[in-house]
Formats: sequence, structure tokens, C-alpha cells
Amino acid sequence: MNTTLLDPNKAKQAKKLIIALSIVIPVVVAILFKVKIEGFDFSILPSVYATINGVTAVVLIGALMAIKKDKRELHRGLIRFALLLSLLFLVLYVAYHMTSDSTIYGDSNHNDKLDILEKEKIGAMAYFYYVLLISHILLSIAVIPLVLFTYLFAWQGNFVKHKKFTRIAFPIWMFVAVSGVVVYLMISPYYG
Repeated sequence: MNTTLLDPNKAKQAKKLIIALSIVIPVVVAILFKVKIEGFDFSILPSVYATINGVTAVVLIGALMAIKKDKRELHRGLIRFALLLSLLFLVLYVAYHMTSDSTIYGDSNHNDKLDILEKEKIGAMAYFYYVLLISHILLSIAVIPLVLFTYLFAWQGNFVKHKKFTRIAFPIWMFVAVSGVVVYLMISPYYG
């Protein structure tokens, strides 16, 4: 079924905006990571944005269940809520990293380096942590255009393309949300 709900010119503009956002968001986040603002204690934020990731995963599962039961309005509302949660996560994540130093996995004495005993203690878990973290970061960049195009296709009423993109976007978005929680749980013992 392909009933157009969006003017073709507006759809073309939306596609250009999605492409622009898919480039601009990661670039701006990378630039903002280099900005350090002193005098703020946002040490609570990692637990907050990890919770947001967890809630996002639950909302995505709810959205999937809703559409499988043909509850389109509920599905639409849950997806919009998941998008809002993802945006809130991004804002809090950037705010934390602009006001706080990065934490090194395994640095239990908080001296910003791993000594031999710390390395020995974390062992092979460090590899798992960094592989998970890197895949989380890379897929969080890749998921931006996938989710936004998936949403656009639904908005246009092009449910064939919407379903096709959903098969790719949904598992990646779910992985990003769940891996964000796991990364937090693994790094949280090392926050100063």
C-alpha cells in the first residue's frame, strides 16, 4: 500500500534534511567533545542517559508489539516517544562529556591510566568492553539516517519501503539502546 501523506516537494526537502542531519550530528558531537566547560557537576548524567537507553529499548519493543497487533496509532506514538528519548539521550550525553573527563575502563584508582594490576584485574573483559563501545558508537551514527528514513517512509505512506528499512533500522536501534546500558554498567564502577 502506498498512499502518499506527504507532498512530494516536502518529502524531497525532508530527505535532504535527513542526509544533512546524518552528517551534521556526528560532526557536531565530535567537535563538542573537544569543548570542556568547567564548574558543572553532571556526574549523575551517565546513569540518567543509561536509563533513557533502557527505556528506549522497552519502548521499541512496545512499538513492535503494537504494530504486530495492528495498533498503528499506538505504534506511531511509541516511535515518536523513542525518537524523543534518543534526542534527550544525545543532549545529555554531550552535556556530560563537555563537562567531565572521560573515564578509562578498569582505572579503579582514578589516576587516568591503567597500571599492571588494573590491567590484570580486567583482563580480557577490556577487549569485550572496547569492542562493544566502538560498535555502539559506530552503529549510533549509522542508525540516524536509517531511523529517520524509516520514519519518513511511514510519514509518506510508503509502507513497503518503511517495512524494508525497519528490518535494518529496528535491530540496530535496539542494539544501540541495549549496548548503551551494558556499556554504562561496565564502566560505572570506574567513575571517579
